[in-house]
Amino acid sequence: MAGYAQSAAETVRARMLAALDQQRESVRKQARALKLFDQEATDFFVTPWPKQAEAGGEAKPVAYRFPARDCEPVEPIRLAGMIGETARREGVDEKLLRAVVRKESAGVPCAVSPVGALGLMQLMPATAASLGVQDPLEPRQNLEGGARLLRQLLERYNGDVGRALGAYNAGPGSVDQYQGVPPFAETRNYVSEILKSLRVE
Repeated sequence: MAGYAQSAAETVRARMLAALDQQRESVRKQARALKLFDQEATDFFVTPWPKQAEAGGEAKPVAYRFPARDCEPVEPIRLAGMIGETARREGVDEKLLRAVVRKESAGVPCAVSPVGALGLMQLMPATAASLGVQDPLEPRQNLEGGARLLRQLLERYNGDVGRALGAYNAGPGSVDQYQGVPPFAETRNYVSEILKSLRVE
């Protein structure tokens, strides 16, 4: 019985590693098609599995919420159209939405972060579900969900783009706690880079 359980576990692990390789290849394909990098992307985006070993212990898998899948590149002109349509429908500034997409995923619809954020707008699975997004790796659904979240945050902070972006990155709780953009280097850089890109456009 123990041997059977071990064999089953090894089979699951092999399938998960194969899914991980498939996801990475999808990202490489997308990155090459959009000419995002001078060199081939390898681990710019990774699936949230396997979890790194902690305190010298063995690496342990985390929940693999969505199956890896091959994703066809979204042509820049099509992506621009989707962003424009979504921005108008959700009542969000188109330049802002485009800047967030660029910062979150570089426009890669199958992007999966090390913590499990998914798609163009890098939505966490629970957040995606709360926004009515059934498939976070489907570009249009993800874009609509992210735009909806961005609008909600802008409304919450009375149109303060900096605070809304801070909340998008670090969560509203952190923005409320610090009464402004949280003093986290990642969040400060995130907000600064997006606001700078908006001034350039």
